Amino acid sequence: MGAGLLLAAMLPAGTPLRLRAQRLLLHTTRQRADDLEVGGELAGVPHGQVRYVRWEELARLPLETHVVRDDPNFGRVVTITGVPLARLPEWLGAANGVRMVVAVCDDAYAGHYPAAYLRAHHPLLVLRVNGQPPARWPVGVDGVPMGPYMVSHAGFTPSFQVLAHADEAQVPWGVVRLEFRAEAAVYAPIEPRGAHAQETAVQQGYTIARQSCFRCHARAGEGGLKSSRGWDAVARRAATDPRFFDAYVLDPKQADPASQMAASPQYDAATLAALRAYFSTFVEAGP
Repeated sequence: MGAGLLLAAMLPAGTPLRLRAQRLLLHTTRQRADDLEVGGELAGVPHGQVRYVRWEELARLPLETHVVRDDPNFGRVVTITGVPLARLPEWLGAANGVRMVVAVCDDAYAGHYPAAYLRAHHPLLVLRVNGQPPARWPVGVDGVPMGPYMVSHAGFTPSFQVLAHADEAQVPWGVVRLEFRAEAAVYAPIEPRGAHAQETAVQQGYTIARQSCFRCHARAGEGGLKSSRGWDAVARRAATDPRFFDAYVLDPKQADPASQMAASPQYDAATLAALRAYFSTFVEAGP
């Protein structure tokens, strides 16, 4: 099978030919800069190893095209063409039962797509913008090219509200890697700890932090690495300096002009208190 692993050959004999044909060849080496790196829990791939899939091969999968009006990365109406993210675990050979997708960007930001998000929002791994391949995509707000991949939606309507936090669109660009993971394993390190773990405010803070903070702050090898400040450092700040924590969440650049964190001025006192209550469980419970 040359440089790759033909996952279709590993499917049970009774698998319909339509599905067998959609399993892509995963290559063991990168051939081009725009190859998509694939990792996590892949059938037949040793733990910790990665594979690569080419843009042209992804473009031969069943694609969807949508007019997008509300993606803040574009700031204008565009047409996107891409692969439904929910189908990629199947088509790229994720291990049995593994359905969560994690999109890792070139700056170590990580977008998390659990089953509930995939069902509610139907995100796409974008292959073309206005009919153009990644090399011809528009640049981001900081002048950096938005490729080689990105995630977007036909349209986004929040599916939940927790205090002042509404469900947020996960629309990273500069995506270079997809990981297929078991959802419980990804979230295990950031589940609230200790005697207060099941309190309402703690659980509310957990829901917010899991969707928002986890994109850039990591704990025990899970989460994004864009921020050098890990989960436990954030927790210590929340527990020991609540005034600074609140001010930073509301307006990061006011506290640190070099911060790249997005501001959350819509968070009210109850939302900030829930976040502090959640993060404080990691300090109260100890290492």
